[in-house]
Amino acid sequence: MTTSPPPTDHPLAAAPAGSGTKKTPTRRAVIGGALGLLVSAGGATAWALDRFVVEHTEINDVDAFEASQAAAQTGSTASAANSSAGTGTAPLLTSNGFTSDNAAMTIEKVTNGSGDSTLTYFTATLTLKDATALKSAFAENKFGANIVEKTSVIAEGKDAIFAVNGDYYGFRDTGIVIRNGVTFRDKGAREGLALYRDGTVQVYDETATDAAALIAAGVWNTLSFGPSLIENGGVKAGIDAMEVDTNFGNHSIQGLQPRTAIGVIGPNELVFVVVDGRSTGYSTGVTMTELAQIMLDVGATTAYNIDGGGSSTMYFNGSLVNNPLGKNQERGTSDILYVAR
Repeated sequence: MTTSPPPTDHPLAAAPAGSGTKKTPTRRAVIGGALGLLVSAGGATAWALDRFVVEHTEINDVDAFEASQAAAQTGSTASAANSSAGTGTAPLLTSNGFTSDNAAMTIEKVTNGSGDSTLTYFTATLTLKDATALKSAFAENKFGANIVEKTSVIAEGKDAIFAVNGDYYGFRDTGIVIRNGVTFRDKGAREGLALYRDGTVQVYDETATDAAALIAAGVWNTLSFGPSLIENGGVKAGIDAMEVDTNFGNHSIQGLQPRTAIGVIGPNELVFVVVDGRSTGYSTGVTMTELAQIMLDVGATTAYNIDGGGSSTMYFNGSLVNNPLGKNQERGTSDILYVAR
């Protein structure tokens, strides 16, 4: 195994976030094409096109909605998304990280194996002075189904210095979705991850609680994907056979795949791992069990799998860090986690 910080010309960034004009198919486009074939073959799948492809907007202006909810909760007119704003001091940048008023981060590239067995992934260790400095943002500043943008585009719109893809909440209509201290969906369905304002992080059963109770307990963000990866200090049993959804086109998360995970190292110390995959000679991807082992190796005591595949993206200081699918191209996603400048 080799680990290396990037030299001063920032080669951790596989390509500028906006480089190239060739578009990578989104999950929505791929599913839409498949369903379109079924429709042309006479299948009664108009409902599926509507469910998985057509955009459905529930909230047109998320920033305004968050501000109104924050005002209702606290009597303040400040936006929930901006409640952790620092003094305005510019972050101190290095070739592979930064230090700011509210956070510090170091990014490393890890390469294992060789030839067709090469595996490449990236770790970002984040220390937070204020847990609410880790925020969430939605594609097009909207909340709803099948609304997507590239991670880098969403990040740039929030002046983010660092971002990873989120849990792709917009592909499903269940799960508890709390972002930046505001409830967007309250339909418990699976094992979720709760990140609290005090810096603690907890895996929890969504079906055993509700959004109001979580907000009252101090939850700042939730993620609804999974599974959790670590249990009793080791790899959680059975995770290679788990399914997140029973939706069309997303039945399992099994096999060698690109993946994104978030882990807890200690109080207010998180680690993000983005594994590249499906690219022979560059990176094979990993199984869920292998992802769990990586999280243990980087020191995580709690870890949680979020959306992967072509959505797995790490962004830093205006550029892609990883190389999605070996093509230096991002696939659209519905949400991100980020740290602003």
